Amino acid sequence: MGEETPEQEHPPFRIKPLSPTIGVEIEGIDLRQPLDDVTCKAMRAALIRHKLLVFRDQDITPAQHVRLAGRFGELEVHPVFNHHPDHPELVLLGGDQQVRARENIFHTDVSWRECPSMGSMLRCIECPEVGGDTLWVNMAAAYDNLPEDVKERLVALYAVHDVMPAFGARMTPQEREINRHKFPPATHPVVRTHPESGEKILYVNEAFVTHLANYNQVAEMRMGFDFRLGEMDLLQYLYRQAAAPEYQIRLRWRPNTIAFWDNRSTQHYAIQDYFPAVRRMMRATIIGDRPR
Repeated sequence: MGEETPEQEHPPFRIKPLSPTIGVEIEGIDLRQPLDDVTCKAMRAALIRHKLLVFRDQDITPAQHVRLAGRFGELEVHPVFNHHPDHPELVLLGGDQQVRARENIFHTDVSWRECPSMGSMLRCIECPEVGGDTLWVNMAAAYDNLPEDVKERLVALYAVHDVMPAFGARMTPQEREINRHKFPPATHPVVRTHPESGEKILYVNEAFVTHLANYNQVAEMRMGFDFRLGEMDLLQYLYRQAAAPEYQIRLRWRPNTIAFWDNRSTQHYAIQDYFPAVRRMMRATIIGDRPR
């Protein structure tokens, strides 16, 4: 990552580690106030390094939420989720007492886009007294700990990410036709390189990846290499890496807790153990770059 800047060495806030592998709690900052350039730069450096930043007791308005997230890049408007009526950049997440929420699968947000998100800021509006935690996973650590022969096998492999398996059922036929045209399946490297840290990241997730785009071609070109593990077996093995507790943190929500995560180097899973209690969230998502 190169030499640390003074802002990284002495950030204008306190950092409290939450696990050895991923996540810190940020203290001594009021997110209702606009971020100055020094604080914004230090926060971005902390995000890249720790991958998940947690802020407690931040009673911000939707407008302040949009302004805060917008300091880190352009915000997307999600094509399927419900939006805040005054701020389309904010999606409204959560079920109710009749309908379960459905984010309980390990995933990387909007990996089906040609340019998936750089990061997301999720604010808890309402949560149950018990349950409804969220897991985040350090996918750089997951890649680092793969056996060397598996890493060699992943070189030059690409995965196809598709919006339809997860979201198609939530759309009308007309919406499916429109969004199929707007969001054709995207092909991304199985191992991407973080554009700011240079880390190698395992970039496949069970929610949106449908298959490997070039498994057979790579296997044929590398006939001297062991490709006996079939395509779907390999994908299932890679998906399972996100479930290793050693790479995870589990966050207990409270109202006005904000989680800000690097979507390029993490996956997450919203635990659905609280129904019919209600958990309501509001999320802003920052547009990122094309994975390479």
